[in-house]
Amino acid sequence: MSAVERFEVIKIEKLKGEQISHRMLSQDAYSTWLGIEIIESEVGRCKVGMTIRKDMLNCMNKAHGGISYALVDTACGFAANSHGKYAVSIETSINHIEALNEGDYIVAESVIESVKNKLGFNIIEVKRGDELVALFKGVVYRTHKEWKE
Repeated sequence: MSAVERFEVIKIEKLKGEQISHRMLSQDAYSTWLGIEIIESEVGRCKVGMTIRKDMLNCMNKAHGGISYALVDTACGFAANSHGKYAVSIETSINHIEALNEGDYIVAESVIESVKNKLGFNIIEVKRGDELVALFKGVVYRTHKEWKE
């Protein structure tokens, strides 16, 4: 076997953009349980959505704050990882602006336009239709580990 043939045998393809988001979701039991769906995904951008269910409500019959947080954290993670390197959040915060009710459909879109260093910064809006319901700030750390098939 020639050196080129050996290289072809051990060559592992890197995953790209939307492939990474879909791979991450398929391996994420919590996001799957929440019913999070990928609406759009490409390198540097991911838009996700979900419907608030009865089992997500708190004692005041409103969505628990962790529900919208989980949606937006997922969007942030998928967009941050879509550049091909493993990325993890190191600091996040959320402002809950409006209460959410059973049956509400909420959407979060994360956009990370440039990758220049190990840190990524992201501000994401969570919307119910056109209404802003939460605002998220996240800082991610990009590792050297690549997403591979």
